[in-house]
Amino acid sequence: MGWYGKLIGAILGTIIGRGLLGGIVGFVIGHLYDRQAAGSARGRPSGGSTGSPRNLSEAFFRATFQAMGHVAKADGRVTEREIDAARDAMRRFSLGERERRLAMDLYNQGKRPDFPLDAALRELRASAVGREDLVRLFVQIQLEAALQGGGLSPPSRTVLARICDALGVSAIEFAALEAMLRMHGRPGTGSGASARPESDRLADAYQVLGVVPDAPDAEVTKAYRRLVSQNHPDKLVANGLPESMIEAAHERTRRILEAYELVRTHRGIK
Repeated sequence: MGWYGKLIGAILGTIIGRGLLGGIVGFVIGHLYDRQAAGSARGRPSGGSTGSPRNLSEAFFRATFQAMGHVAKADGRVTEREIDAARDAMRRFSLGERERRLAMDLYNQGKRPDFPLDAALRELRASAVGREDLVRLFVQIQLEAALQGGGLSPPSRTVLARICDALGVSAIEFAALEAMLRMHGRPGTGSGASARPESDRLADAYQVLGVVPDAPDAEVTKAYRRLVSQNHPDKLVANGLPESMIEAAHERTRRILEAYELVRTHRGIK
């Protein structure tokens, strides 16, 4: 019965109005559902070949919610706020009912004390060779969920550092992602960006763009254009980002633009 989920997923994807692309996305989700059903009894992430966008899409979707559950459980218990943060991520990703059930199952797997996080991350990294921007987006999603779930406790920060190390994301890159989120205030806390001093937001904006405050205008603009090109949502989807998670890519692009606009206005760049 390994074909059942793929068939149903393809049919549903086409029926809901996305045409051929919807059928492909449904097929991928159905395929993942079949593999997850087969692998869940063994208590480990399902394996597979690496390299293709579809394999990366599966690995990305699976690892996203497994890691999210693992980070939430890092301090020994998962709060209602952390569960709400995971559900909010599912809503922002516009997951259908079938996808939400699968995502929650993966989240619960990640909460297990014996969950093999390193194995899941190795599979993701092997699938994402040469697609570092997808990996950074993955870390951003984890960081956002952790902040929205109540902040970064020392155990949560330790697990996030472990995730970064496994995926080859440097401490500098992680700091840039954290700065990007600080510009808006912590998600779910009600502390908006406007509550932070302008000087702090400006310092965060430079960190987001990856340039020093005294960099020439041309270098700032070049850094902005490079980041926008690297993080274009269509490009990330073509490289293997699940289509259901495209909103995370759009949000990242908006935040890069906001950082540049803040610096551009401060400098008077035309």
